[in-house]
Amino acid sequence: MPSPATIKIFLPQGDPKKIRVAELSNWSGKALSSPRSTIDQLLSRPETSKAGIYILLGSDPKSGEPTAYIGEAEVLCERIKKHKSRDDWNHIIIFISKDDNLTKSHIRYLEGSLIQVASEVGRYVLINKVSSGAHLPEADRHEMDVFLFNLMQLLPVLGTELTTPLVPKDVLEKSEDKLMFFKTKDASAAGFRTPNGFVVIKGSSAVLKERASAKKNGPWTVSLREKLKKDGAIVEAQEVYLFTKDVEFSSPSAAAGVIQGGTAQGTVLWKSKDGKTLKVLDKSI
Repeated sequence: MPSPATIKIFLPQGDPKKIRVAELSNWSGKALSSPRSTIDQLLSRPETSKAGIYILLGSDPKSGEPTAYIGEAEVLCERIKKHKSRDDWNHIIIFISKDDNLTKSHIRYLEGSLIQVASEVGRYVLINKVSSGAHLPEADRHEMDVFLFNLMQLLPVLGTELTTPLVPKDVLEKSEDKLMFFKTKDASAAGFRTPNGFVVIKGSSAVLKERASAKKNGPWTVSLREKLKKDGAIVEAQEVYLFTKDVEFSSPSAAAGVIQGGTAQGTVLWKSKDGKTLKVLDKSI
């Protein structure tokens, strides 16, 4: 479990939607976040003349899926200026070292490690999946792994879950205690609450046919199932749809609706291993 940490966020323009400077207690790194609309002001700051890594966040114009470009540069402002002609991003986050101890090898290592983690998490479509990478001595590698951990701790605070796993480590380690279960007809599923809603884990199943009333009373369920099929998140297998990966939904009801093929009251249908519903568990908190 991560240790408690203090995060300080400074708003140089007094507006939380413009440039933000973030620092973590007892860390030599610093993060700067900016929407595209204030990119020129960001590039005029002295931090961008240093070596570091950067993340361009946007969305695919065709699919609407979130996208990320992860890069590195010895002089960040020079590299970032070259991306101003691109129209596939709307936000940028950069990371530098306050004590100027990041070398070219360090930032290449960080870039490669960050791309690997983001690829494994799979929340974003990565525009650049191949990094230059770098081999570091053991001591340097350990130092950069700590830098990477702190960097990833700041990312959700700066508005992106690029490296946040859908299934947290504590859920994997204590799955039976953390998971909720739902069975209907031939389908059965397992999942858990998240800060964003509810995750159905890989290997769960959903009914093959929607309910007769689904198109009238819950058309969003049909649309969501179609999207999941198109994305390959659910595939037909032995008279059910099988979840090929962990999928996050906006609510327990949205997850249950997809599984049973129609509108559903998720707080009643999802139950713990000892039979308690989410509704009952929520009341006990």
